[in-house]
Amino acid sequence: MRYLPGQAQQLPGNRSALASYQASHFRFEVEGAVATLTLNRPERKNPLTFESYAELRDLFRALAYADDVKAVVITGAGENFCSGGDVHDIIGPLTQLDMPGLLAFTRMTGDLVKAMRACPQPVISAVDGICAGAGAILALSSDMRLGTARSKTAFLFTRVGLAGCDMGACALLPRVIGQGRAAELLYTGRSMSGSEAERWGFFNSISEPETLLADARALAASLAAGPTFAHGMTKKMLQQEWNMGVDEAIEAEAQAQAICMATNDFHRAYHAFVAKQRPVFEGD
Repeated sequence: MRYLPGQAQQLPGNRSALASYQASHFRFEVEGAVATLTLNRPERKNPLTFESYAELRDLFRALAYADDVKAVVITGAGENFCSGGDVHDIIGPLTQLDMPGLLAFTRMTGDLVKAMRACPQPVISAVDGICAGAGAILALSSDMRLGTARSKTAFLFTRVGLAGCDMGACALLPRVIGQGRAAELLYTGRSMSGSEAERWGFFNSISEPETLLADARALAASLAAGPTFAHGMTKKMLQQEWNMGVDEAIEAEAQAQAICMATNDFHRAYHAFVAKQRPVFEGD
């Protein structure tokens, strides 16, 4: 675990508070228990750099220890989500690196995806406009995605002479939209429209551009108000059961559910039901 020095408040038991974290390469703000991470280079459609990749990786790693953040929204400033790796700040320098340097870079970008999948908080991407390359992977690596009719999502790696298997795309995308559809997008690099993305299951829903962020935050807030320990367990099982047989998955879920039955939130829900009240979950 690499902490964010001097910015995440350290608490007992290896826990931390991230509400005061000041990001260097994007905007990060926490309202209530919902963190909003905004890629903030709108004049260039919010591309990623070596530095922003690394900071995103470290932030999602730190979220695994954050007590004050229960859900995360990722969005882009302006009218676009993310155009992928910056042509001048990343693509150009990559052409000058040797093989060890290239592998160090591709492993770092993969580590960002691993960190997003490993953090217990549900991650929701609010996607408007361009969502391309590594930006499409950020959306894909989120637990849920909200889009707009005008969004354009493209896994365009083959357009620049690379394989479509970048940052886990060949493992993740078929599980979201199916093998045949994923193969088409990864081979051709074409853009997927907002309505097509919703129809194929990439987007959970379509919003109007002016309400997209509010809708994503509302969804995140509803999750943050729920049994967040149980949400973290659900996320872990959704990831781990990819590599299990059905019998193994049933046993793993039995163990996970038994752990959740020992939580205070489970008891709160029972007592609230008996009293004909709405349960107030506290995440423990």
